[in-house]
Amino acid sequence: MASAELQGKYQKLAQEYSKLRAQNQVLKKGVVDEQANSAALKEQLKMKDQSLRKLQQEMDSLTFRNLQLAKRVELLQDELAVSEPRGKKNKKSGESSSQLSQEQKSVFDEDLQKKIEENERLHIQFFEADEQHKHVEAELRSRLATLEMEAAQHQAVVDGLTRKYMETIEKLQNDKAKLEVKSQTLEKEAKECRLRTEECQLQLKNLHEDLSGRLEESLSIISEKVPFNDTKYSQYNALNVPLHNRRHQLKMRDIAGQALAFVQDLVTALLNFHTYTEQRIQIFPIDSAIDTISPLNQKFSQYLHENASYVRPLEEGMLHLFESITEDTVTVLETTVKLKTFSEHLTSYICFLRKILPYQLKSLEEECESSLCTSALRARNLELSQDMRKMTAVFEKLQTYVGLLALPSTEPDGLLRTNYSSVLTNVGAALHGFHDVMKDISKHYNQKATIEHELPTATQKLITTNDCILSSVVALTNGAGKIASFFSNNVDYFIASLSYGPKAASGFISPLSAECMLQYKKKAAAYMKALRKPLLESVPYEEALANRRVLLSSTESREGLAQQVQQSLEKISKLEQEKEHWMLEAQLAKIKLEKENQRIADKLKSTSIGQGVGPAQENPTGVNAGGQEEASTKAVLEPIHSTSLIGILTRTSDNEVPDVESREDLIKNHYMARIVELTSQLQLADSKSVHFYAECRALSKRLALAEKSKEALTEEMKVAGQNISRLQDELTTTKRSYEDQLSMMSDHLCSMNETLSKQREEIDTLKMSSKTPYLIH
Repeated sequence: MASAELQGKYQKLAQEYSKLRAQNQVLKKGVVDEQANSAALKEQLKMKDQSLRKLQQEMDSLTFRNLQLAKRVELLQDELAVSEPRGKKNKKSGESSSQLSQEQKSVFDEDLQKKIEENERLHIQFFEADEQHKHVEAELRSRLATLEMEAAQHQAVVDGLTRKYMETIEKLQNDKAKLEVKSQTLEKEAKECRLRTEECQLQLKNLHEDLSGRLEESLSIISEKVPFNDTKYSQYNALNVPLHNRRHQLKMRDIAGQALAFVQDLVTALLNFHTYTEQRIQIFPIDSAIDTISPLNQKFSQYLHENASYVRPLEEGMLHLFESITEDTVTVLETTVKLKTFSEHLTSYICFLRKILPYQLKSLEEECESSLCTSALRARNLELSQDMRKMTAVFEKLQTYVGLLALPSTEPDGLLRTNYSSVLTNVGAALHGFHDVMKDISKHYNQKATIEHELPTATQKLITTNDCILSSVVALTNGAGKIASFFSNNVDYFIASLSYGPKAASGFISPLSAECMLQYKKKAAAYMKALRKPLLESVPYEEALANRRVLLSSTESREGLAQQVQQSLEKISKLEQEKEHWMLEAQLAKIKLEKENQRIADKLKSTSIGQGVGPAQENPTGVNAGGQEEASTKAVLEPIHSTSLIGILTRTSDNEVPDVESREDLIKNHYMARIVELTSQLQLADSKSVHFYAECRALSKRLALAEKSKEALTEEMKVAGQNISRLQDELTTTKRSYEDQLSMMSDHLCSMNETLSKQREEIDTLKMSSKTPYLIH
């Protein structure tokens, strides 16, 4: 289909290209015709110029002749003026001369009359020629203007068609390249498909032979050994154990786990919402610490205090439903018995919402009637009342559909299988409606809290409670949105998984048959497990999977592990050396302790001997000895405190020598505890260092991969830059060629304009020269 569409597109583009080419040919022909017309007009202009020059020469000769005649007339007039006085004087004698002069005057008059007529005729001819010349000039100018306009229009059309032609050519070239690439890929795919078809035909032939043999064998076995067909009747078929679909069970358990997490978030948000609403009732509009709240709010607070007993069971019911979906069971609506428990808990919560709804509406009305309530706050309270009604209605709708989904596991005739998909679709719509209602509640409560914070009587306790309610409402909105999107994403899978059941049947008939099937499944699994013989040398499947996960997730190589082992051995050797050192220190301390004990025993003996010698001495010495004895006995009887880095040691003696062994045990136990603590800290530090080292190695590997990808991307960028530069060069060359053509055409038009300007100047000169005969006339 894609190749046919591309072929049709290419044919359309080819047709457009042929049309544009034909139009281009027509326009080229029109331009050539206009150029021929302009050349013909130039020839006509040259001929007119030649005729004008001839007329100008004739005009010059006539003006010269006219000047001569004018001079001659002046001379004759002068002679006439001179001859008139002479005629008066010689009138008598000059009759003959007067006759002669009259004859000459008549001749001159005739000649002058002829010249005047000829001059008048020439003026008329010149005037007609001038008028004809002006008419021709006006026609030529108008025609020249129309030709210039047509030439400009043709040039614009030619430029537009050229531009469109180039764009079409570029587009066709790109399409051609794409089609070539696609044709190559299609040819490769066709070759691969041919090879696959051949292989498939061969496999089909082999399978047909194999299956035909198996069919004959199966038919013979069935005819000989099968007493009856239990799949013929749906009641018996429902007791058959279906094929175990582990992927389906894991998918359903994963989906149930996600639903459990969403329900837990929703339950937490609902608990917070009801609890903070109860706290708000205690402080607004009347603070219970200052005055007694209304009996309505007291009752409402009492009911809200019981919200945990209705909300917590939702989480417990969803948890029991999640625990009932295991890998060994068959999860369909007929076997999910725990869904009925969740539906009952949801029903109890709906009853709780119905019970608190009137009190909530009356509480909002009481807030509206208080003196602190403004008109804006009253409008927000009315909107919240509508939202609370919608919230309860949405929960009721959701509970109805959940109850319908729980019917197949308890009442087989309660819901038909044909209605499963519509019920699931309606559950998704109800969840989306719940999300919309929570968005409205969040919006209106946010506006309400903003107005209340601006009140002069708003306390810090009210502001904090409103913020807590807003956070719980936002959490409810987010949780509702997550649940709605989660259900919409998985509703297709839910509808498709409804057909999961006994083979060659429409599904489980009743919950009893489903329960019997599960018992048979457990017995079959136990029987198969009893038949399985353990393989001592093989690795268990679970351990192999765990090892495989460890190997796949581990980022350490063999060299890294060897290095870690070497470091561990070095640390062990250092610890052994430190152990020997501390053992020697302990022996030295023990020897010092024995010496100190011996010294103390000798001192005590010497003091006991000195007590007998004391009375024989003098009184001052006796007094001193008695003081020393009292000091020694006091030192023995008082407790001795020793503070150091190893701790606090306390010993007492009641007329007895201190117990050396108990003190040694105490010191030894303290040192051992200190060593154990230090070794645990050292091991923790070693494990952290190993973890950080593994992370560093993983990051270094990722960095190396990133560097490689960066190099590949730089190479691709270089290739792309080269392609861009090549395309820019091609664009500049085509642009230059078009600019050259345009410059040539502009030069041609400039030359034509120059010739036209020259012709206009010549026409103006002819006009100026044609004005002189009128002056003479």
